[in-house]
Amino acid sequence: MRLLRTFAAILITLAGAALITALWFRELTETAVIDAVLGAIYLIIGIGLFGRSRFTLFVALVVPALDAAWLLHRTPAASLDAVLAARLSLDLLVVLSAALVLALRLARRR
Repeated sequence: MRLLRTFAAILITLAGAALITALWFRELTETAVIDAVLGAIYLIIGIGLFGRSRFTLFVALVVPALDAAWLLHRTPAASLDAVLAARLSLDLLVVLSAALVLALRLARRR
């Protein structure tokens, strides 16, 4: 369980760093700034996942899921490139990892 939580923490931390780093490689627009703020939020979630809080697991479920839904809503499926597909994949891996850790933790309490 600890290994899966660490895996989710590493994934979301790398995703956050990538979103912030993308500011140097793209035009500075509203979307770029929103992505950078989301990257900062991902970094905070990643730091929290290295701890023991259940709250961080809930946040790691909700925020990447909302980001993936927003990204799918904003981008037509025909124009989905490799970078956006990788971003969606990372978000979904984090959501699945956090959900599994949360389910195992709640099952262990019973």
